[in-house]
Amino acid sequence: MNFTNLFRIALKAIYNNKTRSLLTMLGIIIGIASVIAMLGFGQGTQDQIKDQISSMGSNMIMINPGGERRGGQRMDASSMQTLKMEDYNAIRNECPHVTYVSPSASSSGQLVAGNNNYPASVTGCSQDYLEIRQLAMEDGEMFTEQDVKTSAKVCVLGKTIVDNLFPDENPIGKTIRVNKIPFRVIGVLESKGTNSMGMDQDEIVLAPFTTVMKRMLSQSHLSGIQASATSEEDTQLAMNEIEEVLRRNHRLKDGDENNFTLSSMEEIMSTISTVTGMMTMLLAAIAGISLVVGGIGIMNIMYVSVTERTKEIGLRMSVGARGIDILSQFLIEAVLICLTGGLIGILCGYGLGALVEMFSDQVSVSISGSSVALAFGVCVLIGMFFGWYPAKKAAHLDPIEALRYE
Repeated sequence: MNFTNLFRIALKAIYNNKTRSLLTMLGIIIGIASVIAMLGFGQGTQDQIKDQISSMGSNMIMINPGGERRGGQRMDASSMQTLKMEDYNAIRNECPHVTYVSPSASSSGQLVAGNNNYPASVTGCSQDYLEIRQLAMEDGEMFTEQDVKTSAKVCVLGKTIVDNLFPDENPIGKTIRVNKIPFRVIGVLESKGTNSMGMDQDEIVLAPFTTVMKRMLSQSHLSGIQASATSEEDTQLAMNEIEEVLRRNHRLKDGDENNFTLSSMEEIMSTISTVTGMMTMLLAAIAGISLVVGGIGIMNIMYVSVTERTKEIGLRMSVGARGIDILSQFLIEAVLICLTGGLIGILCGYGLGALVEMFSDQVSVSISGSSVALAFGVCVLIGMFFGWYPAKKAAHLDPIEALRYE
């Protein structure tokens, strides 16, 4: 008996028991739809996080004080004073794979403008900070090198700060007070919205780092340094150059532990991708349990089918059908049920993903071709695995006993 005839017989058997076949497919449909949706949700989340990190500067490098031990205890980075202006100047002048570099100093406080106030932190930086963090001016201008040299009391505001302090007016030229220190607003940044971790990227106030260090913190050391590599591929080269320069500046000998820490957005992106990937696979595995349940349902219904069609099997054998023909017939039937259920499940998975995206602006679903191919492969394997034993039982029936079966 050729494959075409076996395929036609299997289709006819499924069609003659439409309701039973549909109920058998249900477990596969739910399982495949769940797995597709979970993988799509996980991939969408990863892509969303990568986009958000890239928008912050995928080749950004952060240098912070840290790593020093005193009396067997690691010192808190915020209390350390290992980064100086000499380090910033050395990185800017001696690291060829670093394009932009900015000192960093931060102070928090209550921002006051007229009758409005808002709690926020002021970030002290240089003009390069805009390039490093991929920020752009919407109105006004960024402070100048002269403002940095003179520790001018000027600032640039993010959209959230503007909306809270100057809801109905243009803030350019106006004055805000930060812990009773007056700052003149000279610019407004373009809005970047909320990132994937729920942080408002527009809740930002930028001022010359010298102003924050001298007038607000009364310190001469830097809280940190932020730099940008020439490209994402050159990030590690830039980090190696920075480490070499800082170790020389800090007079660290071979074997001495760094009294600073280096980290890049690439490392953060890799860590987050690993975590979200593990969570995605866990969710997909949990959803995949329903596939096993669906497979057991197929095995059960195939056993019922073999029992119901015992006489038919005996008749086919008596007219020349071999055991392999009977086995193939029931195996094809099981695989067809799985594939049909899998196809419907894939469509349901796409539909579920579209519904989630429709009703939630924060959730992204990205269904890849590989997950669809995986779903088809799983369907075939389940059909063959759970359909094999009932098909084998049918193939080994004694033709005479089968014809006598009532």
